[in-house]
Parts: sequence; structure tokens; C-alpha cells
Amino acid sequence: MPPVITTVCLLVLSNLFMTIAWYAHLKEMAHRPWVVAALASWGVALFEYLLQVPANRIGYSVLSIGQLKMLQEVITLTVFVPFALIYLKEPLKLDYLWAALCLLGAVFFTFRDRWSGV
Repeated sequence: MPPVITTVCLLVLSNLFMTIAWYAHLKEMAHRPWVVAALASWGVALFEYLLQVPANRIGYSVLSIGQLKMLQEVITLTVFVPFALIYLKEPLKLDYLWAALCLLGAVFFTFRDRWSGV
């Protein structure tokens, strides 16, 4: 599998774990002390790091650090929005669209050298 595809797949999985670690406790552990939620989140975050570290190492072999970071941000939003809508039952906001458009602009400027062959 090409390194960029491997990186994207690992980052999507990593971001799923990250989103669960950061936000699921708000719904599932609201009645527990924050320390319990933090320890549970750290347990989930371990799996995030087990995927994120190899993803970044593989990605850095073919992408610049800026491109890798921008890819991470786009994936984060792509994973977070459905999680917020479906799992946390947050309302769909037009702000998500504006944020996505801003990220698309950032992707353009970060990757334009790669796309133009310069």
C-alpha cells in the first residue's frame, strides 16, 4: 500500500481513538470524578498513540511536516463532526461547513507545490 494511503488509514483510526478519549467521557462518565474519566481517557489514548506514531513516521517519509500536520487536521475534523452529530447528539451547525472550507484552503496552500510538480 502506498505510504500516503497507509498514513491516512492509520490517522483515521488514531483520530477515532483520540476523539473517543477526549470526548466520550462527557457522555459516559459525567457522573464520575474527573480523575476516573482522565484515567479511562489515558487508556484509550494509548491506542491512539500506537497508531499515530507509526502513521506520522510513515507519512514523514513522503510528506513534509506541514503537509502531514494539515492532513492530520483535516482527518480530525472529518472524524470529529460525525462523532459529535451521531454519538454526542450535537446539532449540525453551519460553522462546521465554514471550518471545513477554511481547512480546504489550508490544504490547498500546504499541498500546492506537490500538486504543481514544483
